[in-house]
Amino acid sequence: MLLEDARKQALDRMIKNATAMGANAVVMCRYDSGNMGNMGEVVAFGTAVVVEKV
Repeated sequence: MLLEDARKQALDRMIKNATAMGANAVVMCRYDSGNMGNMGEVVAFGTAVVVEKV
């Protein structure tokens, strides 16, 4: 449950950052996680893009 919450928070932050840069989509989204002692982290990353209809 905790890991699921961490993934959702990471995804929400990624979307917020992409929107702030003017993007309307994120491609090649990936998650990375790691532990250091008692602390863990989850990171979501991808490429923010502007998608337009051709």
